[in-house]
Amino acid sequence: MQFGENPALMIHVIKVIVEGNRKADGLAFDEKKLKALRKRYGESHGGNVHDPKFARVAAKIFSASGTRAAPYSGVPTFLSAPHLPVDKDNPDFADLQVALVGVPMDLGVTNRPGARFGPRALRAIERIGPYNHVLDCAPVHELRVADIGDVPFRSRYSLEMCHQDIEAWYRMIVDAGVVPLSVGGDHSISGSILKAVGRDKPVGMIHIDAHCDTGGPFDYSKFHHGGPFRNAVLDGVLDPERTIQIGIRGAAEYLWEFSHDSGMTVIHAEEMPALGIKTIVERAREVVGEGPCYLSFDIDSLDPAFAPGTGTPEIGGPSTREILELLRGLKGLNICGGDVVEVAPQYDATTNTAQAGAQVLFEILGLMAFSPFVTRSK
Repeated sequence: MQFGENPALMIHVIKVIVEGNRKADGLAFDEKKLKALRKRYGESHGGNVHDPKFARVAAKIFSASGTRAAPYSGVPTFLSAPHLPVDKDNPDFADLQVALVGVPMDLGVTNRPGARFGPRALRAIERIGPYNHVLDCAPVHELRVADIGDVPFRSRYSLEMCHQDIEAWYRMIVDAGVVPLSVGGDHSISGSILKAVGRDKPVGMIHIDAHCDTGGPFDYSKFHHGGPFRNAVLDGVLDPERTIQIGIRGAAEYLWEFSHDSGMTVIHAEEMPALGIKTIVERAREVVGEGPCYLSFDIDSLDPAFAPGTGTPEIGGPSTREILELLRGLKGLNICGGDVVEVAPQYDATTNTAQAGAQVLFEILGLMAFSPFVTRSK
């Protein structure tokens, strides 16, 4: 009888050969190893983590009995950070290092409104963090950080008055030695935030956006979302030669000559694939140097396939994965403040735009855990 004439024998021989190879390669799962795993993990709960690197995070998240807070429970705050209401007439920031602030104002938009709902949308996103495995930090638990609520506006109708209120509120934060991390709102808010952050000395900036936002006044106002960074340079609070703008594209290119004339570095979205994220990160680090820098992220920097819920979407942008790689490459920079703006949730029934915005907020807070400006002694 030939070997091939007995299928059962042939299958048995093959199994013996495969099992022998597995044992030779050390792939067999033996009883001794199983017994050791059962001893170590069989009676433990999810918070019993043995690797010291991860155990430090688990210790902050799990109770002794192995429970942890449900991400969908409780009062929503940015990144599930503690809530610390601050009275504008009698402000007390306790011992905060970072204040998470909502700026629900979109009177400066040139196209679709709705970014006033951005802060509420980002607060409602659950299960962001707590651990960032690339940066190796759990920033909400490693920094003294709290959601202090929204900027108190005197008027929902006056754009100019809103910007006065933003500047006054952020001066109070900065004067207390606290670093602001904000959620807009439209991008016009960044100009007034920078007037507080860069009041004593102009700061550098990493600006990730589809638009340079360095246009001039029009329709009788300079406080639109297409011009905050021209305003900031002219106000003497932003150093254009320490500013890099990444992801720029779209039909408004003719409006951005101020960026080039003032000395800003501009990287267009069309250049990004050829340059690669690593090169862009190196260029950003070179431009801003070691001095304090502000990080401003407009959600429309993402291709609308990933973030359609915004007022001025521009196709041809980077993906969420590319943006995360870019942000994480900025670890160690001297970040003195930041914002996530232009999330208009009503244009995205999937909530993906708010999800992306909340994740970027988490990434920036993670970068702040390594920023000398944030971690300086108080």
